[in-house]
Amino acid sequence: MATLSPILKQATPVVVDHALGSWIHATDGKKYLDFTTGIGVTSTGHCHPDVVAAARDQVGKIIHAQYTTVMHKPLLALTDKLGQYLPPGLDSVFYATSGSEAVEASVRLARMATGRPNIISFQGGFHGRTVGAASLTTAGTKFRSGFSPLMGGVHISPFPHAYRYGWDEETAVAFALRELDHLLVSISSPADTAGFIIEPVLGDGGYIPTPVAFLQGLRERADRHGIVFIVDEVQAGVGRTGKFWGHDWAGIRPDVVITAKGLASGFPISAIAASAELMGKAWPGSQGGTYGGNAVAAAAGVATLDVIERENLVTNALDRGDQLRTGLDVLKTEFDVIGDVRGRGLMQSIEFTGPAAAPDAATALAVQQAAIKEELLLLTCGPHGNVIRIIPPLNVSSDEILQGLSRFTQALKAATS
Repeated sequence: MATLSPILKQATPVVVDHALGSWIHATDGKKYLDFTTGIGVTSTGHCHPDVVAAARDQVGKIIHAQYTTVMHKPLLALTDKLGQYLPPGLDSVFYATSGSEAVEASVRLARMATGRPNIISFQGGFHGRTVGAASLTTAGTKFRSGFSPLMGGVHISPFPHAYRYGWDEETAVAFALRELDHLLVSISSPADTAGFIIEPVLGDGGYIPTPVAFLQGLRERADRHGIVFIVDEVQAGVGRTGKFWGHDWAGIRPDVVITAKGLASGFPISAIAASAELMGKAWPGSQGGTYGGNAVAAAAGVATLDVIERENLVTNALDRGDQLRTGLDVLKTEFDVIGDVRGRGLMQSIEFTGPAAAPDAATALAVQQAAIKEELLLLTCGPHGNVIRIIPPLNVSSDEILQGLSRFTQALKAATS
């Protein structure tokens, strides 16, 4: 009898029977408030009826139409719909299946477009688990260790994590930009640097918002040196932060945007978007993939974007995120184990620390496990595993946020008493 790989680690013991909205109904008869959303994927909640209807309808027409062989209407419709939300000038889209695949496609594009070999990523970033994407990832050694050599031409620059350094944000940003400038004169000259890649909010690295001034500083340097500026919106995009794109908080325009996760409410599809001019510099035949732009996933993506627009879910993410953050800030004053609370919109986190702000992974895990008993599902993250991330669906209600805060409070009390 076959079993799942023993290397897979389950965050919870829950086995799903069915799910709807913010709730997972398990085979044990319990009803769990899901503040994981499949790691930020089920953006419109579980089984939104409009997404379900779109997928069901498409399954009866064609399931797989490989889009470099024959084109299908859902992908054309998704491209048209997504184009309404893409930054100005980013009018050319390539579809893949996973976030990692899209990340690697963006790297390939940057290198081909510039003729330069190197990519600079930033400390704590998570860009995927495939070899190329893992080479860009420093959210934890578990993502990049044990299968070296990794992809060459990758250099890591400091991220302005003010809490980690014990500085104010302005000091952290100034430091990180100075170190990037030093990297560009000491390790990878601009003439060798094809691209910068960064998340507007670090995901697995600890749910740390990238400071506005740092994103603006990267944009300025990319312009000055002819470097392709890639923003990895796999987790932060499609309304998660309370703006449609996480980089919108900084008022910048990337050269390449990567999207996945919340784009199709659980169906696997990803994409990169760039200007037609930049995309046209990729070598012919360099983009493709058997399952990229799947017809059912594309239909679900159109329905997802329609729901987000019609139900004002970006605004809801901002409002419910403010409500959640207010509650978490109160808890920070009540529990000494909470060192930091941070995030944007419905992408919030709590960092657990001990004496001298030392990472406290044991308490984070204890709280996450105690929350399961309160029928609340959460996930940990961060290089030390000492951060709990809270990721409700974009259509979470005010009452569900209150329920989540109440259950989280009980878990904190149980784990720290």
